[in-house]
Formats: sequence, C-alpha cells, structure tokens
Amino acid sequence: MLKNFASSWAPFAVYGLVAGVTIVGLLLGLLWGRHQGHRSIAQRLTALGTRLGIDQPVDDGTVETALSFLEEATGAATNAVSESSADAIRLRRSLDTLPVGLVLCDESGNVIYRNTLAEDLMTNRYGDALAAQAVTELLDEGWRVGFAERTIDLYGPPRKTLTVRALVIDDGRRPLGVLAVIEDISERRRLEDIRRDFIANVSHELKTPVGALGLLAETLQFERDPVVAERLAARIHSESFRVNRIIEDLLDLSHLESEGAPARDPISVGLFVAEAIERIRTAAEHRQVTLSFIEPEDPVVTVGDRRQLVSAIHALLENAVTYSPDGGAVTVTVLRVEEVNPDTLETSSLARINVRDEGLGIPTKDLERIFERFYRVDPGRARQTGGTGLGLSIVRHVAQNHGGTASVVSREGEGSTFTLDLPISSL
Repeated sequence: MLKNFASSWAPFAVYGLVAGVTIVGLLLGLLWGRHQGHRSIAQRLTALGTRLGIDQPVDDGTVETALSFLEEATGAATNAVSESSADAIRLRRSLDTLPVGLVLCDESGNVIYRNTLAEDLMTNRYGDALAAQAVTELLDEGWRVGFAERTIDLYGPPRKTLTVRALVIDDGRRPLGVLAVIEDISERRRLEDIRRDFIANVSHELKTPVGALGLLAETLQFERDPVVAERLAARIHSESFRVNRIIEDLLDLSHLESEGAPARDPISVGLFVAEAIERIRTAAEHRQVTLSFIEPEDPVVTVGDRRQLVSAIHALLENAVTYSPDGGAVTVTVLRVEEVNPDTLETSSLARINVRDEGLGIPTKDLERIFERFYRVDPGRARQTGGTGLGLSIVRHVAQNHGGTASVVSREGEGSTFTLDLPISSL
C-alpha cells in the first residue's frame, strides 16, 4: 500500500540507489585505473554524479575532483530522500485526520492506500463488509464511467448512513487511478429526520386547537342561547390556553437549544426542587394528590441556571400529577450518589433527583422515545389534560445543558420514576 511505500520502502530504496552508485563509482575507478588514464576515470565518475541531478562542475580531469563531486551528489540525494520521506509522513498524517474515508486504487485496480477512517470502516463485521463491498463496486464503476455515487444504509448497531463517491484522477494526459471518498452522514440524516418530524408535529398540534377555535367562534357568532354561548366561550378559552401552552413550550425548548451552556451559578438542589413543588402544589391539591419531598441530610449544591432547573423539575412534577389517580401520591427524593466511570475508573459525585408517581406507568415499547418532542404514550388522554408533549423534551435538554442525564424506570400499572442526575459542585 501507499502508506507502507511512503514510510518505509522509498527511503531504503533510494538510500540503496545512492550507496550503489557510490560503490559502482569506486569499483569503476579501480577497474578503469588499471586500463585507462586518470582523465577517463574522472569523466566516468562525473557522469555518475550528474545522473543524481547535480550540475556538472568544471572538469579539470582529476580523479579527486570527480570523487568530490560524486560525494556531493550522494549527499544531496540523501537530503532529498529525507525531505521526501518527511513530506510523505506529513501527508499521510494529514489524510488520517480527515473526517472522511479515502481509498485510492492504481490504474490496475489495486488498492494502494486507505486512510485510518477507511481502515476502521472496512473490517470484518457484517455491516462494514457490506460497506467494503459497495466501495469496491463503486471504484470499479468509477474507473469505467469516470464518476459514481451511492448511499448505503447500515442497520448496525449502531445504525449508519454512508455516501460513497468514486472518481478518476489523472495528470492531464492519462488516468492514474480512481479515488473513493466515504462520508458518514448519519448525524446529518438524523437531524433532517428530526427537523421534518418537528415541522409535521407542530403543524398537527396547532391545527387541532386552531381549527376548533375557528369552529367555536363561528358557532358562537350565531348562538342566541346564553347557556350554550357560555359553554362555547369556555371551550374557546380552553383551546386558546392550549395553543398558548404549545407556543410557550416551543419557545422554551428553542431557547434551551440555542442557549447551550447555562449560567455557572452555585445553587442548592433542595431549594430549586422546593420552588418547583410550590409551583405545582395548587394543581396537586385540586386532584387531591399528596406531594412528599425527602431531602438529604447534608445540603447538595450544583452549578447552573436556576430558572432552567426549576422548569425541568416542574415539568416532571406536572407530568406525575397529571397521570396520577385522584387521591394518589407523588414523592420527590434528592440523593447524593457516587458514580464510577467504567473507562477511566474515576469517581464523580452526582445529585440524583427522583420523581415517583403511582400512575398508569409507561409501556416498555415507549420508554426509549418518551423524551422525544411531542411523543405521547396516550395521545387522547394527553390532549384532554392539556399536555403539549414537550415537557419531557425540555427536561432532557436542561439535563444536557448542565452536563447531566434524564432517565425513566416504569412498569404498566405500577407507576413511573423519572430521574434527573446533575453533577455536584465542588465550590
């Protein structure tokens, strides 16, 4: 391969050439010294040095001058080999840092170079074997027609989407080989899917209440019965409140995604959890749901944005109260836990906030998607309760912004426990 050629074979080959030229020159000097004059020997040595790319000196006909010229030529060739080897190494390292895979074939179809990403991709695993086969086919097609392109879906795990482009390279006169460029577009494809789903979901979520508002307003316009008119007005107020909730949650989510890293202020976990509990207490009392808060003995402090953290805990509590039965209970627990990183074996301290309810629970098939935007386990009930399907997505983004994680453990008929883990501040 080109990698081995550039890094190992070329320097030794040229060094051998230089040494060979020198030895040949000396042997010729000895042989010709027996049969020819000194001037002929000098001319022969000078010719050998000139073949190494050094300008011929003024010929004084002496063997000493010719030998000096030959030594100068071999020294210059040695420096050129060293520089060429260093350039090849730099080029190889640069190609290895590219975010795309490169596969280069010569005019005979033999692979002479693959960078690190291409090497990692084209291994013996099943999915990678499919990619390797596609690359081989694209190289052949590219050589025949000049250019070829294909998109490959590998179902993993992990799932990947690759684009492979093959094109012929030449020196302006004749083709020298064919190059394949492999790009992993999995993340780009995922973001495109999220954007498309988001637009579709927003359109669907707003279409229902906006359509209802128009229909209710039109009915109210011609209604003369005060009782019916009052009922229609109440429905209009309810639907407008729902639209307002969706817009507010969308703005909050957009703000969280664009804001990135939050303010770095130390804040007591117990204080912002207590604030979120007070914000939801009225709704809990209306449903006769009991709220319990269990704090750690020692205060736990994290670093971040108080408003974001209160919003996240409030979203978890609102979800728990909404899906708890009347007269049920919601328990909030704050714990200090030590977690070991399996890769570095380093221990980190976390503030673990658990929100436990006694609701219907979440089916196993829905657990992986519960934090997605607009995803609802029971869409009909969620709309009846005024849910927007964005609360848990907001919780996940707040956790990510603070270097933490959000997770859930649930079984149908036994309730759910949502967990928010946040790094503990050492301040």
